[in-house]
Amino acid sequence: MELHTTEFWVGTYHGRHDGRPATVTATRDDTRPEPFAWTCTCGASRSFATEDGVDRTAWRHTPDPLRPAEAEGRPTAPHPLKT
Repeated sequence: MELHTTEFWVGTYHGRHDGRPATVTATRDDTRPEPFAWTCTCGASRSFATEDGVDRTAWRHTPDPLRPAEAEGRPTAPHPLKT
C-alpha cells in the first residue's frame, strides 16, 4: 500500500483470508474527519475518530495464520493479543 503525502504509517498486520495472504495497514491522516484508519489488501477498510480500536479491529480482521502446532492439532497457549 502506498501512503498519501498526508498519511502516516501506524502499524501493519499480516494474516490470511480464505487461505490467501492478507495485509492490513493502519494509518493516521489529520486531513480526514476520522484521522485513524486501516485498509486491507482484500479491499476492506474502516476509520476511527480516535486511536482506540484501530489495533484491535485490524488484528481481528486479519487473523494470524496457523502456527505449526495448531496445524498439527496439538494444543497451544492462547495468543496474548486475542481475547
